[in-house]
Amino acid sequence: MAFEMVPKEMFFTHGVGRHKDKLSSFELALRDAGIEICNLVMVSSIFPPHCKIIPKEEGIKKLTPGQVTFCVMARSETNEPNRLIAASIGLAVPKDESGYGYLSEHHTYGETAHRAGEYAEDLAATMLATTLGIKFNPETEWDEREQLFKMSGKVLKTMDVTQSAEGDKDGLWTTVVATAILLF
Repeated sequence: MAFEMVPKEMFFTHGVGRHKDKLSSFELALRDAGIEICNLVMVSSIFPPHCKIIPKEEGIKKLTPGQVTFCVMARSETNEPNRLIAASIGLAVPKDESGYGYLSEHHTYGETAHRAGEYAEDLAATMLATTLGIKFNPETEWDEREQLFKMSGKVLKTMDVTQSAEGDKDGLWTTVVATAILLF
């Protein structure tokens, strides 16, 4: 029998960090997100069947220092003063809990948190819609497609978690992260 590691729970978090050193800026973003105690392993973007989304506060309590923790992460960084950066995770969950959904990562420059979040949510929903056989015009606006996806009766929910920031005015490294943390 094969050994399977399928997450049973997931939570979302995000953070921002600023420091003169790029790596320290990233560490501070992880601290702001509450996940700095973990050894993070980035994975691709499938939302497992029967996975439960739990609140961040509940999820963080389940973490142990040094724990190898799987996550889907979006990360953006800059040391350019006033440069707008964003990191976003989009999610699309099928109505049928025995099916799988999609997570998407979007890292960007010059987009607001709203625009980056919408884009990430759209990416995840579009990936799910194509696997479910939902017919749609990819050229239509996200709002219209979102309604179509949900009205199909096959898509239960879409959402995003996004962190944006402007680059530090004095040129310190600024890092933003958005993550989906998978728990077993």
